[in-house]
Amino acid sequence: MRDAQRPDLSATFTVLLAGGRGSRLHELTSRECKPALPFAGPRRIVDFTLANAARSGLTRMIVATQYRPETLAHHLESRWASRFAEGSLRLREGTAVTGTPQGYGGTAAAVAANLAELQSEGVRELVVLAADHIYEMDYADMVAAHRASGASATVAVDTVPCDRASEFGVVRTTEAGRIESFLEKPAVVPADPAVPGRAQVSMGIYVFDLDWLASVLRIIPGNTQDFGHDILPLAVALGEAHAYRVPGDNFYWRDVGTLDAYRRAQLEFQTGDAPCALPPRIAASEHEMKAATGELIQFAFRMQTGGIALQAPRLGGDRPGRWTMLDESVLLPGARVAPGVRLTRTIVAPGTSVPAGLVIGEDPDEDARWFRRTEEGTVLVTTPMLARRAADRGRLVAPFADSRMGRSA
Repeated sequence: MRDAQRPDLSATFTVLLAGGRGSRLHELTSRECKPALPFAGPRRIVDFTLANAARSGLTRMIVATQYRPETLAHHLESRWASRFAEGSLRLREGTAVTGTPQGYGGTAAAVAANLAELQSEGVRELVVLAADHIYEMDYADMVAAHRASGASATVAVDTVPCDRASEFGVVRTTEAGRIESFLEKPAVVPADPAVPGRAQVSMGIYVFDLDWLASVLRIIPGNTQDFGHDILPLAVALGEAHAYRVPGDNFYWRDVGTLDAYRRAQLEFQTGDAPCALPPRIAASEHEMKAATGELIQFAFRMQTGGIALQAPRLGGDRPGRWTMLDESVLLPGARVAPGVRLTRTIVAPGTSVPAGLVIGEDPDEDARWFRRTEEGTVLVTTPMLARRAADRGRLVAPFADSRMGRSA
């Protein structure tokens, strides 16, 4: 959109929903909320949405945090606050805002709990964003489309294969773009003639007329209001919901809420050109720098072809068993691998060191015994998992060692 056509966003406010745990990422989110997880090198998942907001001209934002907010809060304050006007990037932690141990009871409840602050700002439209997706988007275009439609609620939609659609809210639209049905994560995805073999799904990005949303929140009882279960079905029933498709044929959007999706999306940014714009790069932490330095000391060179990376050690590089192979695998910041390691479809958690000669991803039973393995074959490796494996294998080896020395275990 040309600058002359860009909508006036002075009465538009943003709420960024960043309180999710991401339980399907298992041990990766045991100490971090999902938006704070690393992605594409030293960046974090939340950086993609914040970069979109900054480029779009959304200058006022409430970030609704809840689960394990410490790292996220520090990251936002140190890396992003300066990119917004002073005091315009506001962190609102759920338990502090609600005064209850459970905090926000639902996605829409996070907006309801901060509604008085929004209304005091003279907000006309509210843009609601999820902090845990990877994509590039101009939200100003969506605000303009919302105004042109005359709807009270606009939902950004994309298409996914039908066998994946049950992970999302599924929508059906008229030719004019009005949403005529909305099903939140249905077990059976109905066929959509408009997109054969695929389904239109909500991206978790909304624009609302704030007065309309406030009136709806007042009539929904309790403090567990949810956009997918409560607000959107009501908007559809009232004929007030419109769908917005991002222009272009190659729009890239990924929900990285499972280990398989997280690994696959990471690989898409490791091989070839990035599929969407990258947020500004941030400096690596001291821990990450030490890991990178250790890799430079251990390995003479690295080569990559497709999803396979090979690393030759400085010592013993003439012996094939000393080479390290990463096949469709991801090392998160601070992770290290020793010579002779072979990893297939593996995620190595931050700060984890994989010992020399270990093979992961080739024996499903062995992987599942020691590590977290998904049905699709992604293996997650963490430091505690490796420590448990080393301790258990040590107990198995000790009796044989003691018997050779003439002692009983």
